[in-house]
Amino acid sequence: MSLVAGSYERFIWGFKLKTLKHSQETLTLTPLFSFPSHLHPIRSVAVAGSVAASGSEDDTIKIYDLSTSAEIGSLIDHSATVTSLSFFTPPSISFPRNLISASYDGAVCVYDADPFVHLKTIRAHKKCVNDIAVHPSGKLALTVGGDSCLAMLNLVRGRRSFYCRLGKEASVVKFDYGGDKFFMVMDKKVSVHEAEDARLVLELDSEKRVLCAAPGMNGLLFTGGEDRGITAWDATSGTVAYSIENAHAARVKGIVVLTGSESASADGDPHLVTSASSDGVIRVWDVRMANKEKPNPLAEANTKSRLTCLAGSSIKSFRRSKLSDSVPHKEQNAAEED
Repeated sequence: MSLVAGSYERFIWGFKLKTLKHSQETLTLTPLFSFPSHLHPIRSVAVAGSVAASGSEDDTIKIYDLSTSAEIGSLIDHSATVTSLSFFTPPSISFPRNLISASYDGAVCVYDADPFVHLKTIRAHKKCVNDIAVHPSGKLALTVGGDSCLAMLNLVRGRRSFYCRLGKEASVVKFDYGGDKFFMVMDKKVSVHEAEDARLVLELDSEKRVLCAAPGMNGLLFTGGEDRGITAWDATSGTVAYSIENAHAARVKGIVVLTGSESASADGDPHLVTSASSDGVIRVWDVRMANKEKPNPLAEANTKSRLTCLAGSSIKSFRRSKLSDSVPHKEQNAAEED
């Protein structure tokens, strides 16, 4: 399993999560790389298999090959801070088909990931795109922006197909694992909606501001934020399933749910959840231990930097030979939508 984190200090951090040889129950976060990959703070990261991407306030996207721990190219089609990144990987393969990126000027770029070629630029919002969520089908995506609106993008035709005002700015949008529902975060409140018609199903109320969210299996939603903890919500009943209080010494800026790993025990998946904080620490948790008074992380790493984002993947490998030749090193002409 691979983890990638970005920081305010412009550094990108890569880790491999694996089981120690002398123990089948002990995990370790092994560093892959760390270097200043951007000219300005990193705002977003994404991982699919052994390929990773980072977006920065320098308006660029960097592509990395995790199998060689190397940066292999740049994408420079945005003209503003890259605020969100998401790979789309079909279930039957381990290499991503598309990379979707969003920026502070309201634009969303769609790339073919094999090779990395710019396909389309969609004007999704009038202001900053705060977050983007790609449906498991890969045919559409949802975005929320600084204009307090929700947009639906048709990724097949490369255009915006739906746009509505929310009344309040949302900072995070995520689909659940099946794509039947989606979640939106507005300050301390998380709303659950039907994906088919955007109908509000229920609302989850947090005591403090929610800064990140990640869907889990069996209808769970994991959130983190200014309360410095990790909360698992039951998105069906609207109640808290369990929580890890004081998971970090500072606010939680990223959560990744890792499933199907080689570290799974014989009796099933250990439900690994990884969290990153602005205190610079990345921690791996077995959420089955959340009911303990003071659960201990299975593994942790201290980057000693102000982390801003976290992404991860439990997919082991992909077609390595094609990646190094798939990233253009010169600027592509963006196809702007009128």
